[in-house]
Amino acid sequence: MEGPLIAEPSVTMTTSSIPVTRILAALLFAVCVQAGASDTASYEAERRALLREIERDVRETAEYLNRRELDPRVMAAMAAVPRHEFVRPEDRDLAYANRPLPIGYGQTISQPYIVAVMTDLLEPAKGCRALEVGTGSGYQAAVLSRLCEKVYTLEIVEGLGQQARARLARLGYTNVDVRIGDGYYGWPEAAPFDVIVVTAVAGHIPPPLLKQLKPGGRMVLPVGTRFTTQQLVLVRKLDDGRITTRQMLPVAFVPLTGGHD
Repeated sequence: MEGPLIAEPSVTMTTSSIPVTRILAALLFAVCVQAGASDTASYEAERRALLREIERDVRETAEYLNRRELDPRVMAAMAAVPRHEFVRPEDRDLAYANRPLPIGYGQTISQPYIVAVMTDLLEPAKGCRALEVGTGSGYQAAVLSRLCEKVYTLEIVEGLGQQARARLARLGYTNVDVRIGDGYYGWPEAAPFDVIVVTAVAGHIPPPLLKQLKPGGRMVLPVGTRFTTQQLVLVRKLDDGRITTRQMLPVAFVPLTGGHD
């Protein structure tokens, strides 16, 4: 496949000198202790294998991403969120496969590699406020909740939104607010946001989301159509309000639905 078009200079992210594997091992131990012995026996090996696969995929797509490894904080968040809690019961044996899975209503939970990459591209800083468009099962919101002070997430499918709200509350993600509504228009009363992530493809970057992005902020979203090549796009709003975009890599997402054009 062809490489992405670059609309702004490449910048390589630096990461901590602490080995990522050491951080993830400690995180996995803590998660498993908290979740209980049965969860340790059932999922710890799968979690470890998934994290190694994400690391391998990042290295293999380094030409697109301009980095060979992700921020250790992002990988730690991926290690800490129990993906098996965000898939259908009949799909739990596939919960830690590096692939999307159906979650009902014609929607999917994203591939873990894509969730990790999108989160990393946002560069969420301590204390940040995040907006997610397309709650789905709540998995991406749960990952962001470990990196941001507050996460606002919008889901247009009422049944999915209600399920995600109940699931996130049950799992203790108290810094996530879920709203049923058209994410194209964002969440104006909670704006501005330091980071925005859109988990469905649109034909263009929604102007309301650009308006709600804080100067200095970042947005990551797929742009394209269901039947053409989609590109994962990194949007930056500079301190003076100017917008820059960069296509990162080809992706495949379900469409962003709603009453907008």
